[in-house]
Amino acid sequence: MAITTYRDLEVYQLSMQALVKVHKIVLSFPDFERFALADQLRRASKSIPAKIAEGDGRRKSAKEFKHFLSISLGSANEMVVHLEITRQLEYAKVDTCNELIEEYTLICKKLYRLMENWHTIPTSQPPPTCDF
Repeated sequence: MAITTYRDLEVYQLSMQALVKVHKIVLSFPDFERFALADQLRRASKSIPAKIAEGDGRRKSAKEFKHFLSISLGSANEMVVHLEITRQLEYAKVDTCNELIEEYTLICKKLYRLMENWHTIPTSQPPPTCDF
């Protein structure tokens, strides 16, 4: 399957799926964590697909594309740490945290691979336009 847009990237799709799970579990966090750990989890989980999309718009430049993927990778690593904290503080079930940690670890690996192999993405087509 040809990759014509960031939406075709498996790592983008996985990050969107994980984002939904994260947003659901933070709803059960204590009120005092709503503006701390829960907010950090929400922001970092959103940053991953957003930076993939932003990098896709600049994929004709290896340096810029890798820069945005690197930011996305940093957010994915941040998610692993925040989920470990969530598990330690028992704000969510251990199994749920472990599952999400595995998902974000996979996302990290896929982002790293994408950064290594960025040139395999076709650049002959223009970046997608927004559907308004």
